[in-house]
Amino acid sequence: METLLPTSVQIPKVLTIAGSDSGGGAGLQADLKVITALGGYGMSVITAITAQNTLGVTRIQDVDLDVVESQIDAVISDIGVDIVKIGMLASPEIVQTVAKTLRKYGSKKVVLDPVLRATSGASLGGDDTAQAIIKELFPLAFLVTPNMDEASLLLGRDIASPDEFKSAAQELLDLGSQSVLIKGGHLDRAHTQITDYLMWRTNEDDLEVVQSKEFKHYRVNTANTHGTGCSLASAIATYLAAGHDLSHAVAKGIAYVEAGLEAGRFLSIGEGPGPLWHMHDFYPTALLDEKKS
Repeated sequence: METLLPTSVQIPKVLTIAGSDSGGGAGLQADLKVITALGGYGMSVITAITAQNTLGVTRIQDVDLDVVESQIDAVISDIGVDIVKIGMLASPEIVQTVAKTLRKYGSKKVVLDPVLRATSGASLGGDDTAQAIIKELFPLAFLVTPNMDEASLLLGRDIASPDEFKSAAQELLDLGSQSVLIKGGHLDRAHTQITDYLMWRTNEDDLEVVQSKEFKHYRVNTANTHGTGCSLASAIATYLAAGHDLSHAVAKGIAYVEAGLEAGRFLSIGEGPGPLWHMHDFYPTALLDEKKS
């Protein structure tokens, strides 16, 4: 039976390869919310199943390597992807499997969020995983988005202040990625202004040029910050898939997360730090007395 519906409408197709967060605030659950909210078509490859909530991570179960590979095969061979966002990869073996399979398909646009430790402090990948990420995935990455703790783990030295972001970004760029965004949100709360630092390679007159840009913004006064890193990387990936250039995609991604943090300030989800509100454009939130005023 022939369909009467048009089949030529295209929307950005974004594949997230990440761990599952049973609490719904981070991981692939957050990724899919972001991708959908920003007008993309989200697909997922589960690399690990976590038992977690707003209070922390209590258990992690890696997905079998052949199942990880089969998920990637299934999505790319049929639907295709415009961009791949990578999050939690809990072991060197999973890193190698993901890298091998993406190379098979010649994936060119990869946003790599090197999730190595949860906000609660739980380890989501040790030094061996960090080294595997550098070796296997940095050369495939269009953009790498570590926070300060992750940058420290990847470089093997402490990154303690924004004054060190430029040198750290250059070191990370030298490891093989096309661009690096170091996120400053993990500075202590005495810092009311956050600096995110972007460095990228570009070609001008057949010469490679390294450019950089700082994004300064004020910290949103909220405890509900669970999933901000996942959400930012997914937002940037979706904007890139929609055709925005790197600097613009980063700026729009930061603005989206800021709006989600602001909208989620008063949400009561769980007993610990809750998530930002990903659907703020569709379902605004406000305190009851704010609604009356």
